[in-house]
Amino acid sequence: MRFRFALAALVLAAVAGLAALLPDAQAQKAPTPAAQPGYQVGDRLSGGGKPAAEFTEIEWDDLLPPDWNPQALFDDIDLDSLGDNDPRAMDLMRRLREEWDRAPVVQAMNGRRIRIPGFVVPLEGDGKTVREFLLVPYFGACIHVPPPPANQLIHVLPDKPIPGDWNMVPVWVSGVLTVARIDSELGNAGYQLRGIKVEEYVEPLPGTK
Repeated sequence: MRFRFALAALVLAAVAGLAALLPDAQAQKAPTPAAQPGYQVGDRLSGGGKPAAEFTEIEWDDLLPPDWNPQALFDDIDLDSLGDNDPRAMDLMRRLREEWDRAPVVQAMNGRRIRIPGFVVPLEGDGKTVREFLLVPYFGACIHVPPPPANQLIHVLPDKPIPGDWNMVPVWVSGVLTVARIDSELGNAGYQLRGIKVEEYVEPLPGTK
């Protein structure tokens, strides 16, 4: 399940005639304030480190209902038969977008104190700081490729604003997770997180993942 959303988004982008955007996007590096590995579209972050005792580290898969199939619309479709600007591809993207925007969430996660890694997609700020943002599971989501399902988008309200240049920067966010539908121009989130702490993500050392 870990890479399905990134791959599906890339496939849809290609068949919808958006593939020309991807080579440039894949060549871009995350504009991190400190030395970080370069990320490509679809890359995810590994868990690691020692979370504070009051927070439980989770993975993005924990936000998915176990009986939900995010790619059900693909089951009876031969994607190889769809060409650029094919009307069927456009219709598939529209239908998938509708399904993903109303994707079910895990109600049991409501009220949990969690810690999760992800990439920052700024929503509100003044150029110098960001007051709210989307946390996404893989690099490029909502910017270089279509947004993932609502149950893979977290709307974050940090207690303290983060730097304004943290666009697609990898971070750890710790806070209280709630089930809430938050719509924005960049994507519709199924969860909201009051970010008690937002910190830069550092790749785990070999053997510590």
